[in-house]
Amino acid sequence: MQFAHYNSRKIYLEMQREKHISCQAICIRPLTVDDGIAFKALRIAAIVDSPIAVSSTAEEEASRTPAEIQARIEQTAHQVVFGAFVDTRLVAMAGLRREAFVQMSHKATLWGVFVQPELRKEGVARELLMRVVEHARKMGVLQIHLSVNVENHRAKNLYDSLGFETFGLEPRSMRVVGRFYDELLMCLRLDQ
Repeated sequence: MQFAHYNSRKIYLEMQREKHISCQAICIRPLTVDDGIAFKALRIAAIVDSPIAVSSTAEEEASRTPAEIQARIEQTAHQVVFGAFVDTRLVAMAGLRREAFVQMSHKATLWGVFVQPELRKEGVARELLMRVVEHARKMGVLQIHLSVNVENHRAKNLYDSLGFETFGLEPRSMRVVGRFYDELLMCLRLDQ
């Protein structure tokens, strides 16, 4: 019996080590225009995986031109899209768009958060969002806003754990295949 416990513990420790190595092998960086094709493919994958979590349809996303994709991912003073890569494969993303008007420039919106299903529960989303928050601080952003489908409990729990607070509810925010979905409005204050 003691031998079985030892083997189970050894296997568990090896799995934890492999999981740690796999997390270390993930590179998180801002996307560039060279990542346009991978970004578009991942957006379509996100819609297919979770159509109630993305505001555009797969058809709308597929019809975007290379120039439109470039405008969405090109890093500027007001926006950035971070990607998580395993080797050269884009496996996760999160965008941040800062308000352009001076009187609203203390705010930014987190959008497009998605992690490929096989990498969920590996800490990729948390690490990605921590990089986004770090970037927002460097930009001088004082609060980050987001909206999340009320039925997306996994995402809501992640945002809660990072300090986001719910401040409202938008009823019937999205209509997917004839069904309405509400979205929670959340905010993370970076100056407190």
